[in-house]
Amino acid sequence: MDAFRRLAANTRGRDLAVGDIHGHFARLQACLDAVGFDPAVDRLFSVGDLVDRGPQSPQVLQWLAKPWFHAVQGNHETLAINHLHGGRVDLDTYRAAGGGWFLDLPAEAQAPFVEAFVKLPVALQVETAEGPIGLLHADSPFSDWARITKALDDPAVREVCQWSRRRLKEGDTTAVRGLRALLVGHTPVLAVKVLGNVWHLDTGGWSNGCFSLLDLASLTVISPRPGA
Repeated sequence: MDAFRRLAANTRGRDLAVGDIHGHFARLQACLDAVGFDPAVDRLFSVGDLVDRGPQSPQVLQWLAKPWFHAVQGNHETLAINHLHGGRVDLDTYRAAGGGWFLDLPAEAQAPFVEAFVKLPVALQVETAEGPIGLLHADSPFSDWARITKALDDPAVREVCQWSRRRLKEGDTTAVRGLRALLVGHTPVLAVKVLGNVWHLDTGGWSNGCFSLLDLASLTVISPRPGA
């Protein structure tokens, strides 16, 4: 599967984006229900890390089969791929990060999950009336979107896209050219944080926080932290 995918604008309903899910699909569904998500016309975009840590990780295949759900490949999906395909994975670290549900499956039961994860793009672009919006899991290796999308076959570039926390650590406000906004997750934040035009959406809905849904048309959070 191509590492980069582009989707046309949604002319029928809303496009929403969410941060890391980590196997808490019931919580996510409750959040969608609360904002009147209509699967007949709306779409939901995920910045990856669909599995591990939460009790409903095996439900990921059902979600990836939904025509309105689109996700990029997070580092947790990559861990599963590498494990089954013979890549380097620290199994103790992987298990500590919530991967035990996957590691304890026999190889033949792991295969359907990996087959689905391999098909996920590393970078996704969604068209909107106000300009394109990009999605990566963790961080942008360059300040130019076109350069990123052409370099995804480079393992070093993919590693930054899926693992880096540099922008948040440094407070880097450099914009990523060629995009209206870039949406990422990977590093939990107390509330949605914007640095330049990069939106950090992992507000800990899988942990002690809440899922924050971002409306792509207006770039507004429609499910803020209660009381915020």
